[in-house]
Amino acid sequence: MDRDVQFIGQSTAFLDAVERASRAAPVRRPVLVIGERGTGKELIAQRLHRLSPRWGEPLVTLNCAALPETLIEAELFGHEAGAFTGATRARAGRFEEADRGTLFLDELGNLSMAAQERLLRAIEYGEVVRIGASRPVTVDVRIVAATNADLPRMAEQGTFRADLLDRLSFEVITLPPLRAREGDVFELADYYGRRMASELEWEGWPGFSEEAMDALEAHGWPGNVRELRNVVERAVYRWGREDAPIGRIVFDPFENPWTDGQAAGGRAPEPAVPMARPEPAPASPLPVTPYVTAPPGDLRAAVEAYERTLLLDALRRHRWNQRRAAASAGLTYDQLRHGMKKHGLHENVTGPG
Repeated sequence: MDRDVQFIGQSTAFLDAVERASRAAPVRRPVLVIGERGTGKELIAQRLHRLSPRWGEPLVTLNCAALPETLIEAELFGHEAGAFTGATRARAGRFEEADRGTLFLDELGNLSMAAQERLLRAIEYGEVVRIGASRPVTVDVRIVAATNADLPRMAEQGTFRADLLDRLSFEVITLPPLRAREGDVFELADYYGRRMASELEWEGWPGFSEEAMDALEAHGWPGNVRELRNVVERAVYRWGREDAPIGRIVFDPFENPWTDGQAAGGRAPEPAVPMARPEPAPASPLPVTPYVTAPPGDLRAAVEAYERTLLLDALRRHRWNQRRAAASAGLTYDQLRHGMKKHGLHENVTGPG
């Protein structure tokens, strides 16, 4: 399981999913986490465990897609010595390892029907039987399962047990894809970019050029947060300059200009953002026309009006994304928030105040 447990994001859809996980954590019932690859299902599983009364007990993980069908049952329920060829000694399964804790079953849709039947019995009766054993072992395990498969459709088609789905779906947490998380691409890119710059021992963080950030926000992100992390870290590593905003993004690392326009695997290469490395941008803000409402000769009021207009212009240009607006204005996030409060700025502001 990925140990990067940071929850980065400000979109309502994402925060709603995190809040639902927080509310479900103390309840001793199974939880099903649904989401595309790379959306952070394993992070939700960790949150469910760490905010539950079981936080001090084991959190055990099994990726149901990483093992052949013949071994999944042995991994889940354990086996006795001699139960099958190669079983030279007895071994406890993941259920026994997770006793009094949480068992996270990733890629649940890959379980065989036989394993689903045994899983259902373990959930209903709190008992597991090792392969080759005759006596059950009592376990106290909270199940958290995750998948990107359409389990209700699989149940209708007979490839997933409907009764098991009923038992697992006490609570269903659906994670939004990154393309539906408005404003979060900037937050995530800034976070992973800063972290990579620190790993490379850069003295500062130059951020991304406006063109590069526009390209990041326009990308569809089929691999979601995991893909964004790779793209951002690769961009920082390849840029190699601390004194200029990062201006080149390569979305497809398999680009190959020597295969007649075809990338590895037969895919057409996705072009990088075609930008020359820029010189350091001047510190002065973009020119704007201030809403000067102060009477002639009132210098303090004129300065206040001009400051308000600069902040309002930055916020509007960045669609009221406060962190991007702060960066473009050369302010910290806290300074921007202070200025917004001082001048009464909010999204329905239409003119001078």
